[in-house]
Amino acid sequence: MFGARCVLRALRSCSSAPCPRHKPSAKLSVRDALGAQNASGQRVKVQGWIRSVRSQKEVLFLHVNDGSSLESLQVVADSSFDSRELAFGSSVEVQGQLVKSLSKRQNVELKAEKIEVVGNCDAKAFPFKYKERHPLEYLRQYPHLRCRTNVLGSILRVRSEATAAIHSFFKDSGFVHIHTPVITSNDCEGAGELFQVKPSSKIKVPEENFFNVPVFLTVSGQLHLEVMSGAFTQVFTFGPTFRAENSQSRRHLAEFYMVEAEISFLESLQDLMQVMEGLFKTTTMTVLSNCPEDVELCHKFIAPGQKIRTYAKKQLSNWGADLHTEHEKYLVKHCGDIPVFVINYPLALKPFYMRDNEDSPQHTVAAVDLLVPGVGELFGGSLREERYHFLEQRLARSGLTEAYQWYLDLRQFGSVPHGGFGMGFERYLQCILGIDNIKDVIPFPRFTHSCLL
Repeated sequence: MFGARCVLRALRSCSSAPCPRHKPSAKLSVRDALGAQNASGQRVKVQGWIRSVRSQKEVLFLHVNDGSSLESLQVVADSSFDSRELAFGSSVEVQGQLVKSLSKRQNVELKAEKIEVVGNCDAKAFPFKYKERHPLEYLRQYPHLRCRTNVLGSILRVRSEATAAIHSFFKDSGFVHIHTPVITSNDCEGAGELFQVKPSSKIKVPEENFFNVPVFLTVSGQLHLEVMSGAFTQVFTFGPTFRAENSQSRRHLAEFYMVEAEISFLESLQDLMQVMEGLFKTTTMTVLSNCPEDVELCHKFIAPGQKIRTYAKKQLSNWGADLHTEHEKYLVKHCGDIPVFVINYPLALKPFYMRDNEDSPQHTVAAVDLLVPGVGELFGGSLREERYHFLEQRLARSGLTEAYQWYLDLRQFGSVPHGGFGMGFERYLQCILGIDNIKDVIPFPRFTHSCLL
């Protein structure tokens, strides 16, 4: 096996292929071509898919997009290039000179010297039509093709940018990224809505069970993060979670992504809320700064009137019955359509790991939810019960002592006050983009009776 020094030495000795005598055209993405500062005849190569074709007597206009930006690059070519193969949806490679455009609609255009059709597209059979704005419900029927539309392209670019912004926020704040397992023997939420994992019937397992215990697809990485927070102080994970809810509503997915964090030496909900608020604001400002055209498209055509503001913070203590979606939305509207923190929920409504506030007769736990316009609950978090005897009693009452003995052990060996939260990533995207159905903010939605591709 190579040691670190051997690997570095091998990398240094690697040489690139010899340069050809004639300098080839520089390969540019559409985004980079549109943003080029020097458009004075530089020879470039652009690859992408045709979004529109317009032919005049002596000139052919193509708009080519490669997914790197909402705006397409205009290609201007001699009419001799015109061909039936140059159709909406076809993939092409264009080489030519990047020049300033005479049109006020764009700064640059590509003066084509060579156009090669890489892959044909039958425009008549293609389910999406040029200049036709298809409803999101219609696009859902074609999960293998809908990413080629402007609206899904914008949503998925925002998703990518938000993902990077979340990782940057945690890294800049000193958090350690943990890969929590997808297969687990824990039911963190205690809801029982789990997907059980079993080997294929073709595999012969001598024991009663492959893992010797029942295992499931994870509903949360929280408990594993609590383990890691005992060594790294501040940790986070960002990955898929699964819930076997028999629902096809616009709010539910069987597979979705969660952003979760755990922080040691945390003693107040206020401190936890500051991290939640910081993550929300920082990520949103980054998305607005880096994807303004994509966000504007969603607000203009999907959610007219949608605005993202720098939110003030309001707090509301509540005790009694659990809050349903309609209650959450009412609270948000009542407080002026801004995000609202709801704190201190009744102990009987919450899982065993939340810290007892010891505030009889209300008897609440130190829990917090962040409710946002149009969605309801976006974040859910709490201080965790770090006191051994309190946790032992809660587990005993629930009949979970044996299953969670390892969790009790964490309270015996250097336990500290700590807390954490989770944010539904798809709900976050719904919130900032104004998307009504959660199935439209994830590349390949999985829900009951539907697992296409």
